[in-house]
Amino acid sequence: MESTKLTLSVNPDSLSLVKEYAKRQHTSVSKLVQEFFDGIAEQEKKEDPLKEKYKNVELSENIKALTGILKGKYPDDMDYKDMKYEYLKDKYGL
Repeated sequence: MESTKLTLSVNPDSLSLVKEYAKRQHTSVSKLVQEFFDGIAEQEKKEDPLKEKYKNVELSENIKALTGILKGKYPDDMDYKDMKYEYLKDKYGL
């Protein structure tokens, strides 16, 4: 496996403790960092099971025709909770 050199800035106190930990574990700091990065990469690779199940499903033309009809009704930066709040506020006149 090919490696790429990486320069990190860390707190000196933390580094000395990490070096001691690595020594006790009979490994290197580089190996510890690599394992940490591998864990993050593995999590990022995992897809949502529901999304995976339906990713090859072909949508009907009727459904495709609906794509984008609500665009602009809510700002792009508004999340689901904000939309739910707005809906309930309007519904109950709050």
